[in-house]
Parts: sequence; C-alpha cells; structure tokens
Amino acid sequence: MEQNYVSQRNTYKLLEKLTSQKFKSELSLLKSLVKDVVNHKEFGIIGGRIWELNPQDSCYTLSYQFGKVEKIPKDYSLSIDNQPVLNKLPKQRTILNYESDELLKLKGIYSYSITGVGELIRIRGGKYYKYALAFNAPQMLQSFYETLNIISGIATIAIRGISGLSVEKKIRQDLLKASEIQRNLLPEHKIRFLDYDIYGICTPDSEVGGDYFDYLKNVYEGEENLGIVIADASSKGLPAAIQALFVSGAIRMGTRFATKITHLFSRLNTLIWETFVYERFVTLFYCELTQASNRLLLYANAGHCAPIHYRPANDSFMLLEATGAMLGLSEHQSFRVENIRMHPGDVLVLYTDGITESQDGNGLMYGEDRLLELIRKNYNETSENIALAIIEDVQKYTAESLYNDDKTLVVIKRDWAEQQDMTEISKASII
Repeated sequence: MEQNYVSQRNTYKLLEKLTSQKFKSELSLLKSLVKDVVNHKEFGIIGGRIWELNPQDSCYTLSYQFGKVEKIPKDYSLSIDNQPVLNKLPKQRTILNYESDELLKLKGIYSYSITGVGELIRIRGGKYYKYALAFNAPQMLQSFYETLNIISGIATIAIRGISGLSVEKKIRQDLLKASEIQRNLLPEHKIRFLDYDIYGICTPDSEVGGDYFDYLKNVYEGEENLGIVIADASSKGLPAAIQALFVSGAIRMGTRFATKITHLFSRLNTLIWETFVYERFVTLFYCELTQASNRLLLYANAGHCAPIHYRPANDSFMLLEATGAMLGLSEHQSFRVENIRMHPGDVLVLYTDGITESQDGNGLMYGEDRLLELIRKNYNETSENIALAIIEDVQKYTAESLYNDDKTLVVIKRDWAEQQDMTEISKASII
C-alpha cells in the first residue's frame, strides 16, 4: 500500500514536470501531455484522445488522437444528450465505463476512461469541463483511475497558468498583500511542550506558496496534547496559497470537534474535494505529542514526504510512511493512524519536498540520504540549530540552480533524560 502512495506522488511530480514548459495554447499543452503520457511506459497508457466542448451544439468534438487507438473520423462529435455519462463528469471528474456510442463500438471500443480538464463552462443550465481526455489502457485498475485524476488536476492547473499570464501584472499587488497575510498566519518558529523542543520554518519560493506548518493545542478530557501539521498544496503561487490557507483554517477548526485523527482527515478530504474544483491535491502530515509517560506520538500521513525519526541511542532511522492517499485525490478515502515512541534525545524531522527535491546547477536533487546524514551529524544540537543547519545546507546546494520550490521544515526533539531531570529539580527548587 505504501508503494502505491509513493507512486501517486511520483506520478504527480512527473506530470508536473511534463507541463512545466511554455505552451502557446491550451490545446498545444494538452496534445503534448497526451503524447508524453502515452510514451512514458510508467503510466501503462497506450493511447489517448482529446475532446473539446462545443457549447453552441452541446457536444464534445474530437480534437486529437494519439497512440494505439482505433482512429475515428476527424471532428467526430459526441452529443451530451446521447452520452449521459458526460453529465456525471463535472461531479466525478474521472469515469471508467462501457461504451454506448455505436460508431465507437464498431471501431472495437467497448470500454473507455474519461477525465475532465480545464474550466467548467455553463451551458443549458449545467456545467461541463472545457476538455475531456480519454485514455486507453490494457487494464483499468484503481491505480489507473487515480492516475487519471492526477492528470486532470495537473492539466487544469497548467491550463490556468496559460490563461493567467495576461493578468499577472494586475495581481502583483494582491500577491504582496497575500504574502503578508500568509506570514502573519504562520506560528512562532519555536515552541516547547513538556520535554519537547520544537522549531519550524517556512520559506516560500515566491511571494506566496502552498507550504505551511502549524502548532495546535488540543484538550481531550482535560488533558492537553500538541498537534503539529505540515502540508504542501498543489499548484503554485496564489492558488496554492489560497488552498494552504483554507486547509490551515479547516484543520484548526477540525481539531476542536474531531477527537479522532482518522475522522479529522476524512472530513478534511471531503472539504477539499468539494471546495477546490481544480487544485484538489494536498499532501499533509499530522502528529500529536501526548502526555503519556512513554511519550507516545500519534500520526497520520496523507501522501506526504515521510518524516524522519532518528534515534541516536542506537543510531537508527525510521521513516513515517504514508497512511493514506493525498487529500483530495478522490471523494471518499480512508486513513489510518500509526504511532511511535519518542525516547530521550530522539529527533523527528518533518519536511516538504522542496527540501529533498531541491536541485543543484546540474539538476541533481539534494536527496534523502544527504538529509539523513545531516540529521545524524547535528542531532545533539537544539531543534532550532538542526533546522537552520538543514536550510543553510539546502540553500548552499541550490545556489546555482534555476529551479526552486517552497521549503518547509519542522524539527521535534525530545530532551535528553538528564536535561529532563535537571528541569524537574529546578521546578522543585522554585516550589
């Protein structure tokens, strides 16, 4: 199951890269994307078509076909009235179904997949995606459905980027104001809870970004726990910042009413699915530091980079892998909660992919191994010093890189036992 979550994240990153170049039009972007998806064997897709909405005639017209697909006539149209499944597409976004069009069945097309892309256009009292991408694959498994959902999201984000270039200058001032709001909503870097020393830092690549972290004090049955969240929203710039702010507010409110982490994640997933038509994907890690004497830490990971747990007592690393898919990937998802114990001296590092996927001048990524070694080297420092050492090392590594991303980091360290004992002695003296 964990391999599936990693695959989702890798698929997202690969598609994001495929759509990152400049395109003259929406259709040229989609043609390039369909070709790239078919040509990349990792996707398991052998052919694809682009259908474009014709609002005047209430139909979708064939604009492009590529790969191992039975060729159908150029400019062939599918009437919305004769294809009821097209009415379901705006809500479900991706559909796997059996073919009903007689011409397509004569061509040997008996099943199909279709995913909506682009803005939703209102015609005849309903809303329909501007484009519909149809793909062929030898097997239509759940992973294929998830891949199409990711393709839909990435393609829509890229299309909106094209249309947004013309108004970029007009929103510059709004970006600066949004940046100020976002900075004000971030918590203080440093916080202490029981014998935990915690430090967080967020450095957006531009004025605003999709990364964020937060500290949340929760009281259950009179006992206070500390929740820590780190998240990475899809897209870039202002749309990602808006999504990050939404998630921040939702999870703050959710922790007041949802006593179980699984319920919190499920509700948050539903909110993202219903609220964000285009940028639905969010990776998020949430953990709770409890007052249990064994310092039990509960966590759930929605497709986020696996936080690193380092135990210096035996020089061991453990990765807190995903316990569920990315938030917003599909309407109904389940998540599970796992736990670890934080021994004296243990270090837990939460981070976004802007850390490990940062690139040097040659395009080589910083990588997880380099981060592990830096944690091992600095584990005896304070959480602040560990965090700043990581940020400084990443910045030096990427000094000559043309590509940058938001970088967010939270370091949680439990005091050494002797430090804890001295604290108790100090408290006793004051009393």
